[in-house]
Amino acid sequence: MYSQAAGMTVYLVGAGPGDPGLLTVRGAELLARADVVVHDRLAEASLLELAPATAERIDVGKRPGLPVAQQYVNELLVEKARAGLEVVRLKGGDPFVFGRGGEEALALLDAGVAFEVVPGVTSAVAVPAYAGVPLTHRGLSTSFTVVTGHGRRGEGDVEDGGPGWEALAAAGGTIVVLMGVSQRGEYAARLQAGGLPGTTPVVCVHWGTRPQQHTVRTTLAELARVDLEPPATIVIGQVAGLDLSWFERRPLFGRRVVVARPREQAPALVRALRVRGAEALEVPVIAIAEPHDGGAALRAAVGELSTYDWVVFTSANAVERLVALVPDARSFGAARIAAIGTGTAAALTGARLVPDLVPERFVAESLLEAFPRPAAPGARVLLPRAAVARDVLPDGLRAAGYEVDVVEAYRTERGQPPPAALAAAGAADAIAFTSSSTVTGYLEVAGREAVPPVVACIGPVTAATAREHGLEVSAVADPHTVEGLVDALERVFKGP
Repeated sequence: MYSQAAGMTVYLVGAGPGDPGLLTVRGAELLARADVVVHDRLAEASLLELAPATAERIDVGKRPGLPVAQQYVNELLVEKARAGLEVVRLKGGDPFVFGRGGEEALALLDAGVAFEVVPGVTSAVAVPAYAGVPLTHRGLSTSFTVVTGHGRRGEGDVEDGGPGWEALAAAGGTIVVLMGVSQRGEYAARLQAGGLPGTTPVVCVHWGTRPQQHTVRTTLAELARVDLEPPATIVIGQVAGLDLSWFERRPLFGRRVVVARPREQAPALVRALRVRGAEALEVPVIAIAEPHDGGAALRAAVGELSTYDWVVFTSANAVERLVALVPDARSFGAARIAAIGTGTAAALTGARLVPDLVPERFVAESLLEAFPRPAAPGARVLLPRAAVARDVLPDGLRAAGYEVDVVEAYRTERGQPPPAALAAAGAADAIAFTSSSTVTGYLEVAGREAVPPVVACIGPVTAATAREHGLEVSAVADPHTVEGLVDALERVFKGP
């Protein structure tokens, strides 16, 4: 027995099989407040970003030829917990399904360290589902067995901790083999020796639930000759003859798309790409920073909001920066609000501010066309925006008779993407640019040689910037939204 001490908890969290969307709500909650994340090699990298930036991340993943002693992992968890830290042990799949979570729990128990087990979606169930194979199906299988493809000595006998393959063959039902690539020839032969026909359908799924997922369909007799690399989940049984594929049929499946947006703005585009089956490679080449004056001009403008006839927002960033300084919505007084684009409008709606004007096309020129003439001489417009932006809008409003105050709400600066992300970007299928600053930032940080063959831009202004830099633009979103951008990519890859 142990007594739980404050600040001494280790959470054994199942990360799921790969798709970050399969992480449990409880797992996400714990990651968001972790002091330390001890993770496996196969844990989805994007899940680590759910932890605070200050959290320590420790990779204890076992790699071929580079084993990590389980005793070391056990001692590390105890050490970090005893230091008074909240520790998340992030494990692929489920901690207690061939994850050695039981061994870690025993070590924590013996050390008197409190722990909590957060179950995860096991690859044994999720990967077949993503490959379109139900583990049970009326008339084909009413049970399934999950086994490891090797025992402690790699022989797969009951005595050495592995399954009795001949007994499994006689038991019937579906057999799901994890970590069974290297020994597949041996256990395929033993299953046949146990009475399972060589014609029994088999499905092998490499990198299941991820954009790199690859499914091979074969038979038990041919399993040993299939070209297959780990990690893979192997399903043996009559249900493997069913093909209810859905994951690999998504329109952008297998495509890798570079997302150059600032990290805090990337999630919406990343989600939209993943829903269509693409792998989103985040390369944040720009970052949003405080104005040069520390926000003094913006604070002063907020103090005079009610004196303006219009407040015009051209980006969600400007909305977020200004609204954060507004003590009360009544500060706007009678001022009307205009927004360029649905993203900017959505940011306003999130702050419970409904824009009075959103142009049909999400560019400054369209807003100028739709903007009403001044109701009286001296009508004033506040335009909070980035430090560097086109002057089309303020010049056009002044030409229409307005007094325009342009206030720096934020600025963009060069980001520092991880070297691994930059290295992978050049081999991607496409890049999605969401602003002119992402174009210039990407070229400065990554270089022209790292631009993928397909270039998609969110609108004509961004596309013009790309072309000015010598890039061939493959697609321009219409409408100029995140969804429109993903639609444009889909059309490119779908072809004529």
